[in-house]
Order: sequence, then C-alpha cells, then structure tokens
Amino acid sequence: MNLQQGNTVGIDLGTTYSSLALIGEDGEPLSVTNNDGHTITPSVVLLGDEGQVVVGPSFERMSVEDPQRIIEAVKRQMGNKDFHIVYQNKKLTPEFISALILKKLKQDAEAKIGPIGNAVITVPYYFNDLRRKATQDAGRIAGLNVIDIINEPTAATLAYAWIKGELGRGASDANVKEKTILVYDLGGGTFDVTVVRYTPTNFKVLATDGDVMLGGLDWSRRIVDHVCEQFQRKYDEDPRDDPETLLQFTQECEQAKRDLSSKAQVNVGVYYKGKSLNVALTRGDFERMTSDLLQRTRDTTELVMEQAGIKPQELDEVVLVGGSTYMPVVEKMLVEICKRKPSRDVKPEEAVALGAAIHAAILEAKATKGKSRLGMAIVNRLRSVVTSDVNSHSLGVKISDPNNRARKINHIMIPKNTQIPYSVSQKFVTNTASQQTIHVNILEGDAIDPSACTLIGDFRIVNLPPNLPAGSPVEVTYSYDANGRIQATARDLVGNREAMTEIVRDSGINSEEVDNFSTLAEAYSVE
Repeated sequence: MNLQQGNTVGIDLGTTYSSLALIGEDGEPLSVTNNDGHTITPSVVLLGDEGQVVVGPSFERMSVEDPQRIIEAVKRQMGNKDFHIVYQNKKLTPEFISALILKKLKQDAEAKIGPIGNAVITVPYYFNDLRRKATQDAGRIAGLNVIDIINEPTAATLAYAWIKGELGRGASDANVKEKTILVYDLGGGTFDVTVVRYTPTNFKVLATDGDVMLGGLDWSRRIVDHVCEQFQRKYDEDPRDDPETLLQFTQECEQAKRDLSSKAQVNVGVYYKGKSLNVALTRGDFERMTSDLLQRTRDTTELVMEQAGIKPQELDEVVLVGGSTYMPVVEKMLVEICKRKPSRDVKPEEAVALGAAIHAAILEAKATKGKSRLGMAIVNRLRSVVTSDVNSHSLGVKISDPNNRARKINHIMIPKNTQIPYSVSQKFVTNTASQQTIHVNILEGDAIDPSACTLIGDFRIVNLPPNLPAGSPVEVTYSYDANGRIQATARDLVGNREAMTEIVRDSGINSEEVDNFSTLAEAYSVE
C-alpha cells in the first residue's frame, strides 16, 4: 500500500448525509466539521450556472432552483452504467457526482486540519463489486488516494469498540471477553444488518445481509404519497406532477418524519395551483403506513441472526447506526427481536465515519511501521487489530443444467457469508464433442437464473485438444482474498490447458477516464 503525504482520513459517503473523520494526535477519533460548523454534510448536489457546484445547498436555495439540476440519493445509482446527468453537454456519471461530494468534504476538512492525502471510504456491506469499484473511482476522481473500502457495519463496530475502550487492548488481559454484537444500520437510502464477534484484537463478521434500495427516503416518500393522494381526492390535482412542488414538499415531509420521532403528531401542509391542504399526521398513522418497510428490516435481521447461528440471549449488544434509527418504532422492534434495549453509545450519524477513521489509522500504522504522527502507544494499539470479513454476495459460474442441457443456470461456488479469504475447486465437464473453447462466466448473486445475477468477469480456455470427447473434465477454482479480490482459474484436465482472470476492485473505469473526470472536477467550483 502506497501512502501519499497528508492526513489519512475516514469518509462515510452516505445517501443523504456524508461525513469525514480522523484520529487526532491524542489518539481519539473525531468528526471534522464542514464550513457551516456541522459534522455531517447533505449528499445533495446542485449544478449551478457556469460550472458552479453547491454541495449540501440549503432548503431555501433548493426551493428557487431548477429541480432538474438538483441531484439527490446518487449513492443508490453507484455501479449503474445506464444512469447519468447531462450538464453543460457532458454526461455526469454517479462516480463523478459522488466525487463532487467527496471534493466538498475534502476541501472543507483541509481548511481545518491541513492537506489530506489518503482516505478509507465506507460502503454498505451489501454493495456488490461494481458498486464498490464505483465508490473507489469516485474517490480517485476527487483527488483522494483511496487506500481501502470498508463495510459500514465493520466501521461502526470499530467505533463502538473504541468508545467502549475495548479496541487494541492486550489479548492476554484477564478481563478480556469475546463479545458478539448486532449492528443494525438504517441510513437515508440503504440498509444492512450484521452480526460481528470480536475481541480487542480480532474482529470477525459472522453474517450480513441488506438492501441498497431501502432507507429513510422511503419512509419520507410514504408521507409524500399519503398527503398528495388526499390532495388529489379533494381537488382532482396531483402535486407530484410538478417537479418544483414535489421537491419542496418532499423536504417538508422529511422534516415531518424527523419531528414524529419526538412528537406524537405533526401537521403537514401542501400548496399547489392556488389550493392548499393541511393533514394532521400522528406517529401511529406514520408507523402504520410504513409498517411493511419496517417488516423488511425485521425479516433481514432475523435471517442474519439465523445465518450467524446466534440466539437473542447470546448477543452482548445491539448497536444502532444511521439517522433513520431515531424512529422510536425501530428501537421497539429490535427490543422484541433481540430481547434487549439497543445501544446509543455512538452517535448513529457519526459512527461509520469514526470507524473508517480508525481503520484508516490502523492501515497507516501498519504501513509506516509505527513512523506516524500518532504516539507509539496509540500506534501499537492500532497495529494489534485484525479484522476478518465474509463475502456479502454469492459467487457462481454459469453452467448447463445437468437435467436440461439447453438451460443455463448459476452454480454457486462460494456462498454468501463465507469467511474470507477462501478458495474452492470443483470439477465440471465439457458439453459437446471436439469442443475448442471453454467460456467461464463469473456471476455474483444467489438466483439460479444467470440473467438475474451480475456478470462481474469472464475468460476463455482456447485451443483445446482435438477430438476431445463430450464430458471431458474441467476444473474451476475460485479464490476470494481478504481484500475482496476475486481470482478464477479453469484447467482442462485432458490437455492441461489453463486460463484465469482476476477481478480487482480498482479496475472499474480506466485511468484515462479517471484523469478526464478529475480534470473536469477541478474545473468546477465546489462550495
């Protein structure tokens, strides 16, 4: 790992809010405030005139701008090659838009702490490889040396253990106890839940699952739809048909959702085409209209506990992460499932960035062999920590169905929630006589239908031996290392011909595209 000059930081690149943190010289993780004095920055991008970009614009500013130039929740589009925004005759990808958010975080933080050279950026555990690549590319476009991508629940666990004084203590300490915690992470746009077992020096993920299209935004939209439908019934007009009205009203519903966490009732008003409607919304109403969303998180939580082989009484703690966990019904549900009150020892909206900063400091301490700005006591504490993860998506190979050769299926080689690093070899056979080529398709996903999975790589063995009979053996090996790199090898066992490929996260967009986007990002004035 090559470190650049400057501070090494952790960044939570969120769907609705983002933040940046680092380990201070006293060895404590701290969130760095932006130019407005806040520790979190809205992940909203306003594309203004003449290349002027505003990240995290105020509600008042957004209300007078063209909604087509306001980009929200771009994290949900990461890895989507079909998504882009046309601005000044240029196609802006999710990586580039995310890079503008990162650029804002970087420049605001540098005004407080000095130059930033390296960063660890967080992603939901359930992000697939394409989304992880896109996140890393966004960091590079923003001028950051991205030294790692870390899963958000792992980062939150590091923050929790550090705050509890349990991270990096001597493993021989008689008081050291292995702990098992459940991290429930409900952010603005994504959700995942993870069971982690750890000691002061070793962190092991037991199971994880989630949904990259489920978060606080969906709860807010239920309020939008509820009130707009009542408006439509009364006036036969739908406020959602007007982008400006919808944008302004969505902001108001977002605030109403937040208010319902501390109030029993709020009034929500919408004004459209000279007509207005006020709706009294109780917390009970809100919880009923969003009960299916909460149930989805409950189902996932129970599934992950089952996959981890953990019963409620075996949990030492339930840790809340993400701003949407402030909804009282979330805590109530988790008490029912886990039989204990969740912990709020770390701020839900800051836990991930703080944990990323700790992970960044661990990598820095190991790479510099203790020659860092941090004191030796802190460095030695950090260097003793080892984390191990599981793969969040199954890896498979496309093969012919043994029961129906005309049908292709996804044969899973490495199931999700397998401890990594991991390697497995399996034997298959050729389909036809005198076959000249073997085409290996690497799939990511659990569905048996290959079209429902993500193709993340492919390769071919060519020039097979002549007159090779059908049913000749082929050995396929999949290897998944601790850094998330996937290697696949196939070998014809008759002619001993071999081919392989490696899926490397930083191979998302090529260097030329990164350079072009970086130049474009520098040309834009971000405020």
